[in-house]
Amino acid sequence: MPYADINGTQMFYESHGEGPALVFAHGRGGSHLSWWQQVSAFQQEYRCVTFDHRGWGLTPGQGGQPEPTTFAADLEALLDHLGIDRATLVAQSMGGVTSLGFALAHPERVTGLVLGDTTGGIGDPSVVSLLEDVHPPEHPLRRALSDGFIESQPELTFLFGSIGRMNPPMPLSVVSGLFRNPAGPHAGDLAEFTVPTLLIVGEEDRIFPPNVIEAAHRLIPGSRLEVVAGAAHSTHYEQAAIFNALLAGFLAEIGVGAVGVAADD
Repeated sequence: MPYADINGTQMFYESHGEGPALVFAHGRGGSHLSWWQQVSAFQQEYRCVTFDHRGWGLTPGQGGQPEPTTFAADLEALLDHLGIDRATLVAQSMGGVTSLGFALAHPERVTGLVLGDTTGGIGDPSVVSLLEDVHPPEHPLRRALSDGFIESQPELTFLFGSIGRMNPPMPLSVVSGLFRNPAGPHAGDLAEFTVPTLLIVGEEDRIFPPNVIEAAHRLIPGSRLEVVAGAAHSTHYEQAAIFNALLAGFLAEIGVGAVGVAADD
């Protein structure tokens, strides 16, 4: 299996296809497997890279509170290992902390940024003040998936849960602090940000509702926001065809190849 020696750990990754690089960063409840619907759609035209954050999936970690600067440094080392000079970063939830952090530190290496159901760890009060605690619901996946999806897609719901169970048990607080971190990027840090950015949020997202992502959108110059019906906190999984079409359109807009992915595929 492909592992890279990254900052003292053996990071698991996969690389599929050739062409401009798309790098996918998963959330707390996922792993590299979470992006199967994106990799299968884009690998014919792009080099699709997925990986497991340290402490998730098949990448060993030390446990405890993740450190955003470690995530970004790990991504930098992985790109160096793979010989990727520039990439479009596609993130969900926790992966947004990795991707926005890297893009702020190395904008010259990022052709575009897609923040799916995430603030990217923005610490500005205009965003953090809108966050509300979401207590664990009766169904263990209702924090991540919409009720309609759980009811109508039992097979994919089971798969989603199985992917999450590959991770070691951890409390919600392991990640929640990343999004309430006052040291996260503020308005001044983002004012000169020039990386093309697309924010996508599920209309039913309980963790980062559309009004929260709208606040993040207002802080990122030139960014675009798309709200997707029929999805909660995992738009890339619940409404993959729509997510993929938005991603394909964004790539065409920023001049990074073109893929014929339509919302009704």
